[in-house]
Amino acid sequence: MHETLGHSKDCHCWGRRGFLKFAGAATALGGGMLLTKNTFAASLTQQQRDNFTPQQIIEAMKNGNARFRSGERKDRNYLREQESSAEGQYPKATLLSCIDSRAPAEVIMDLGIGDIFNARVAGNIESANILGSLEFACKVAGAKVVLVMGHTSCGAIKGAIDNVELGNLTGLLAKIKPAVQATSYTGERSAKNYDFVDAVARTNVGMTIANIRKQSPVLVGLESSGAIKIAGAMYNLKTGAVEFLP
Repeated sequence: MHETLGHSKDCHCWGRRGFLKFAGAATALGGGMLLTKNTFAASLTQQQRDNFTPQQIIEAMKNGNARFRSGERKDRNYLREQESSAEGQYPKATLLSCIDSRAPAEVIMDLGIGDIFNARVAGNIESANILGSLEFACKVAGAKVVLVMGHTSCGAIKGAIDNVELGNLTGLLAKIKPAVQATSYTGERSAKNYDFVDAVARTNVGMTIANIRKQSPVLVGLESSGAIKIAGAMYNLKTGAVEFLP
C-alpha cells in the first residue's frame, strides 16, 4: 500500500519530464506501450480510501509534511486529479483549520485534489455548521480522520487574549476565551508574549476536540466503533512542521 495520502503504487504522479521519458520508452518499443489518461495520477478511488486505517492516514499526513519541509514534494498532475474527481470524491480525512493564509493544509502536508475536506475558520473552532460539515465528511462521505489543526502566532488567539471587539468577530473570539482562561502559564499572559499565544492555541485545539466529542454523537459513535480517529495538531509557521498532538 502506498504510504502517502496520494494514490496507489500503480498510479504515479508524473510531471512533464516523467511524461516525456515514458513517451520515449514507448516509442522505442515500437508503440507497444499504450499511453492513456490512466497513465497519470488520479484522485482517490473509494477502494483506495477504504484500504487505509485512520492511523495510516495520519502517518501519511506526517510523511507529506516531511516532504514539504524537505522541499521534495510529490510531482502531481493537478489537472488529472481535477478531471478524475469531477464525478465523485472519496477524501480520507477532514480538517478543521484556521483561515490563516500561511497555513494551507493541502500544501503543508503535500496533499492533492480530492484527498481531504478542509473546513477553515479563524481560530479553528467548532460551530453547529462546522459540526454538520464534519459529520457529512465522515458519516456520509467516508472520511476516516477528523484533524483539528491550530498554528503558532495565531491572530484569532491574540484577539481573544486582548478582548478584541469587532462586529461578528466579537462572538467568534468569545468561543476562544475559555482556552485563554484554561491555559496554565507562569509568564506574561499577553498577546505580545508569543509563547503564551502558542500555549493558548494548543489548549484551544484540545478544547475544540472535546467540544466536538461533546456536541456530536454522530462523530463520537464513529470514533467509538473505530471507523474514525479524532486528533489534534499544531503547525509551526517558522519551521513548517506539523506536530501531531497526543
